[in-house]
Amino acid sequence: MKVQGNLRKMDVAATRPVTYRLDLGGREVTLNDWLGQTVRLEYLQQIECIHCGRVTNKSFNQGYCYPCFRRLAQCDMCIMSPEKCHFHLGTCREPEWAMDHCMRPHVIYLANTSAIKVGITRENQVPTRWIDQGATQALPALRVSQRYHAGLIEDGFRRHLSDRTNWRNMLKNEPCEADLLDIFERCWPEVEGRLDDELRRDVEVIAAADGIVELEYPALGYPQKISSFNLDKNPVAAGRLDAIKGQYLILDAGVINLRKYGGYLVSLECA
Repeated sequence: MKVQGNLRKMDVAATRPVTYRLDLGGREVTLNDWLGQTVRLEYLQQIECIHCGRVTNKSFNQGYCYPCFRRLAQCDMCIMSPEKCHFHLGTCREPEWAMDHCMRPHVIYLANTSAIKVGITRENQVPTRWIDQGATQALPALRVSQRYHAGLIEDGFRRHLSDRTNWRNMLKNEPCEADLLDIFERCWPEVEGRLDDELRRDVEVIAAADGIVELEYPALGYPQKISSFNLDKNPVAAGRLDAIKGQYLILDAGVINLRKYGGYLVSLECA
């Protein structure tokens, strides 16, 4: 089987194990079915912006051309650092986009990826966000009305927890089970005590023991050492598909983060 098209992030479904689908050129492939088979991914030397579709020599921010990267709110600094939101200052690049994406209920969560981390996501992105990060456990802990408030609270939790995932450790799949609820309950009083009155009024505590989500990924095995493919240096990534986790294909010859290459025109085949 061979398909061709411009890469986008894999679609996921929270089954056990997680189901991964990839749409290339209008043809959807269920990648779980390719586990254990030889996969060949080839970059065909063309990139199209994932927003406007124009051909670009270089991809910015996982798939955008430079004009879109400079213009779009979804590429602004506050997407990576939501506590730096400047919507209230009247300087948002796209206020209508922000109303649809940022001024919506957000969840502050704890997740077990390479270690215990704190993160935020729009409520309608649960549990997709956790799967994209390769989490094996996740706990929705707090709910607020907007992204800016979620970012401020996440910043408070950074005194206790990282907000980053060590992707190499995540792909080795060596997490230890953790009591996420206990960790939250130990951290939250101090974080809450630093919030101003407006933010404290917006917070709803939703953490509960029966709210912890356990996630499994399609895998025959995981690597002990991590080496990654770089399509910009070598246009072919090939090997036996041993696992899929996060947005990574884990081959016996190396790993590749498909999300990194958003907009790249590729061919993908399974022998």
